[in-house]
Amino acid sequence: GAFQEHIHMLQNIPQVASVYTVRTAEQLRLIDALIIPGGESTTMALVAERSGIWDDLREFVRTKPTWGTCAGMILLANEATKTKKGGQKLLGGLDITVNRNQFGSQ
Repeated sequence: GAFQEHIHMLQNIPQVASVYTVRTAEQLRLIDALIIPGGESTTMALVAERSGIWDDLREFVRTKPTWGTCAGMILLANEATKTKKGGQKLLGGLDITVNRNQFGSQ
């Protein structure tokens, strides 16, 4: 998901006071903005749900600045097409429809 690259770039912006990786709801409450990196969106949603952070993430993206790249954008979309059987769990908040795997599966 290139999260290390995001961290490195953010650390080089003078206006950014601190950069954290977020894995828990408690850590999420400490930040003002979030970047959800690439990866595999179905797995990311499953891990977030199983770790108990999913509902907190849903609230965060509705109230604070959030940027998603690749799988992160899929999770932020209000709707997704070409999902796996059973659909794709989405955080929503971004008024777009994404077309998963437009150029074929990974």
